[in-house]
Amino acid sequence: MRRTKIWRVIMNQVAFPPRVRRRFHPIASRNTSHHKIANEPMVNTVIIGAGPYGLSIAAYFRRHGIPFRIFGRPMDSWTKHMPKGMALKSDGFSCNLYDPNDDFTLKHFCGERGIEYSDAGIPVLLETFASYGMAFQQKMVPDLDERIVVGVERSSGGFTVTLEDGEVITAQRVVLAVGITHFEYVPESLASLPAEFVSHSFRHHDLESFRGRSVAVIGGGASAIDLVGLLRDVDADVQLVARKPSLQFHEKAPANGSKSWWQRIRHPQSGLGTGLQLRFFAEAPVCFHYLPERLRLETVRTSLGPSGGWFAKDKVVGRVPLVLGCTTERAEVRDGRVHLHLRCLDGGERKIVTDHVIAATGYRVNLNRLTFLSSEIQKGLKTVEDTPVLSSSFESSVRGLYFAGVAAANSFGPVLRFAYGAGFAARNLTQTMLKATSGDHVAVPVSSVVQPANERTRTI
Repeated sequence: MRRTKIWRVIMNQVAFPPRVRRRFHPIASRNTSHHKIANEPMVNTVIIGAGPYGLSIAAYFRRHGIPFRIFGRPMDSWTKHMPKGMALKSDGFSCNLYDPNDDFTLKHFCGERGIEYSDAGIPVLLETFASYGMAFQQKMVPDLDERIVVGVERSSGGFTVTLEDGEVITAQRVVLAVGITHFEYVPESLASLPAEFVSHSFRHHDLESFRGRSVAVIGGGASAIDLVGLLRDVDADVQLVARKPSLQFHEKAPANGSKSWWQRIRHPQSGLGTGLQLRFFAEAPVCFHYLPERLRLETVRTSLGPSGGWFAKDKVVGRVPLVLGCTTERAEVRDGRVHLHLRCLDGGERKIVTDHVIAATGYRVNLNRLTFLSSEIQKGLKTVEDTPVLSSSFESSVRGLYFAGVAAANSFGPVLRFAYGAGFAARNLTQTMLKATSGDHVAVPVSSVVQPANERTRTI
């Protein structure tokens, strides 16, 4: 009896993979009735989301022995909701997932696989980054449970978390690292179109279905620019509509050592780009948190505006018709085609007729779209511009509920919109949980975290 009790304590402290839990808890791990609470002790922390933020937070928790469970499909947005063939705008050194000892960076991954890599100057392909994220998950977070969370409610002492198969677990704390998944934004002028005629760029991974069709892409940022270039590659009759009179492109980062010491001081490199302001955003999100709210909101709204990667310019300019300085006033379907009515900066009007419209218009955080959160939690959340108001430890006004990633950008700055911010979020939340669970954690040796390098990893 005593040995059983000790083993249960160990199982609660260390985030063993689900298959290990099922072996030693065969009854508790199998849901025998709809919405039955599993017969397991309350989990310390549940992480929802398995993208760069969720996986980095889990890797830190695991290394520091913080009890947790993590749910979600690994790198789902990257493997299913971004167009094949695109490249990341960020430089290689800022495209890591994070573990406390930097044991598995993108550079390490590319070296193992023989993939061309440079800290700057060589674009990181989507396929490379997604494969790296999947390999990181298997090495650093092997205990990921890929079931989807469909409900989170308040309960005595914490939360109840309902999974897609009906199992319900209890947790003291919940970390939401859901990324952009729920926040795609389609302008009002397009929202009334039937679904077969309009879609968001988030909905497209394989573009072959557009071969030979006419497509209008709305937007002037990296998503729109990458998308029109890739649509042109599959012989779609594509054109780009953007409200600004010109497209912006990032400058190619200079090779290491090519800058003078004075240039490096005046224009320092950072995970968000070059310049003192971007360096501040990238490296001092805690300081950003203490700026006046109005300044924070304006900075997040206006900084790092729409722009494409330096490598995308040649794929678009001169290859794709550009309709610049125009916004969509209204859209309608006539005779099986979309008629876009545009208003130009000079006051003139223009009309485009096309088979399909893709809104590459970005993402806007709106907590009302997190429908898995109970109405009680939604009502208890203090918000500003539909985003959560967070403490310096990422905690919302609902005690024990934390937000990381793009939902935290208004609190900690633009860096939380990029994978580069996952390291800061993981470190901060780890310190928070260590304080909250003082004396209740078990350090996990690195050898038990990192699987052998020759172990077969999942491919996309």
